[in-house]
This record gives sequence, structure tokens and C-alpha cells, in this order.
Amino acid sequence: MAVSMSPKQKVYQDVLNEIRKFIEKHNLQSGDKLPSERDLSEKLGASRSSIREALRSMELLGLIEVRHGEGTYLSTYRPFHTVELLASFILLESNTKKDILFVKQSLEKEGLKLAFNDIEQNNLEDLKSIIHSYEDNPIKCHIAFFEYVFNRTNNLFLIKIWGLMQEFSRQISESFYERSFYSKLVHIYEARDFQAIEGLFVNYHNSKQSI
Repeated sequence: MAVSMSPKQKVYQDVLNEIRKFIEKHNLQSGDKLPSERDLSEKLGASRSSIREALRSMELLGLIEVRHGEGTYLSTYRPFHTVELLASFILLESNTKKDILFVKQSLEKEGLKLAFNDIEQNNLEDLKSIIHSYEDNPIKCHIAFFEYVFNRTNNLFLIKIWGLMQEFSRQISESFYERSFYSKLVHIYEARDFQAIEGLFVNYHNSKQSI
């Protein structure tokens, strides 16, 4: 069953859609001016206060810049800044945290599978080098390891999604595995045991749940 939106949610979505259409139609770049509150109010048939509230939310997320006395301008999109804000205000419930981590780890598992046939011996040496180089920095090790693997998938969309999910998870919890986990992944690639990837993640989740 579809979930209906509240009037405020509907106005917010309409404002976002109107601004998106305006940006696309006029090919706006960072620093270009957006429609005024009055123009948006007339186009959407919404009150000025509703428009203002939606714009304030967008400003908080770093999507727009409101210059008092001048107007509203398109900001340079800063996804990691947005992630930090969302993590502060939204990702406070334990279930949400678990969901974010589950999605990130699912992406990592599927990325490992997608890259499986493109990982050769020289790539394995590179991965071993990453594990050794960042022995004392588990976060950098995790990011470097999976960035390397994801780049082997040649799926730019997947890489970008994982990057955002990685930033989300860093705001709420440890976003890396134990060091032995990465070594086991390299061993799985060396043994050409595709099914073992799934098993490794299953065992990891089971061990976490038992703690």
C-alpha cells in the first residue's frame, strides 16, 4: 500500500522538483541564481512560508545558498558535507544505523563478486600491499582496499553509491572489518573460490550478532 505524503512533504517535494526543472531547463551551474520565493510560490500555488521552509531545509543540506537581499543561488554540491548533516539529524535510531551498515556491507559483498573475474595475480599483490601499508590505520585500509576492488568492476554508479554509504557509516559506527577479513578476501581470490565470498560475509554477520 502506498504511503501518502503530508501537505508539508508534498510542498517540499514540489519545490525540489520545480528547482530541478529550472536548473535543467536553464543549464545552471554553481553560483547561478534560482527563482525567488515569490516566483516559486506563484508557480506551485503554495504559501510563501511553505516555500521559505523548504528552501531553508535545502540550504541546511548545502544544496543552495541564500544571500539576504540578493536571492537564492545554486551551491557547489558537497555530498560528504550533506552526509555529515544527515547523519547528525537522521541516523540516530539504532535500526537506521543497522540498515545503513547492512546496505554498505551488501554493496561491498556484491562489488567483490563483480570484480572476481577481473582480479589477477598482480591485482592480488596490490591488495596485499594495501593491507600492509595501512596496518595501523583500519579506516584507510578499508577505503583503499574496496576502492581498488570497486574500480575493477568498471561500474561508476556502484562506486559512487558505495562512497556515499561509506561516508554515512563513518558518521555512525566503525566502517571497517578486522584486519584478518581483508587477508581472507585475498586468499579467496587466490583460491578462485567464488562461493566463499558469500560465506565469509555470512560468518562475519553471525559473529557480530553473537557478541
